[in-house]
Amino acid sequence: DVPAWLKSLRLHKYAALFSQMTYEEMMALTECQLEAQNVTKGARHKIVISIQKLKERQNLLKSLERDILEGGNLRVPLQELHQMILTPIKAYSSQNSNTEEHSRDADSHHPSSLMGSDSQGSDCKDSAAGGMQQHHLPGCEGESGGAPLPEGDLPGQFTRVMGK
Repeated sequence: DVPAWLKSLRLHKYAALFSQMTYEEMMALTECQLEAQNVTKGARHKIVISIQKLKERQNLLKSLERDILEGGNLRVPLQELHQMILTPIKAYSSQNSNTEEHSRDADSHHPSSLMGSDSQGSDCKDSAAGGMQQHHLPGCEGESGGAPLPEGDLPGQFTRVMGK
């Protein structure tokens, strides 16, 4: 929900600018591109910093997961997760891969990976495992040792931290 995120940043007057972009275009925005769109200097700086924070969410989630597993206080991780859920999060599927050709190959060899973003937890894990059929439904318990989630699977990682 990009407009709500922009409103939380007090930058909602730029919502129309963002409505014309894809998620990938938004994540790749530069100050120069924003300047070309007549965005004020202060707003440009704030947008670029905010987008950088969006890019760091995966590392933040890994850190939160470690903190939780080490038995730390849950208040801070819950506050961080609450703030994160208010930011734009792209649904993950194996088709979100950086190399579209790799995705096409994976999809043609592993039809289960087509279920990606429309399915819940275990199906995403099946496709993330390269199409290997894993039909157990233990939720997060089986992942404590860490079957690593694919890079970019922010929803999966968020759900995993919530499960911890």
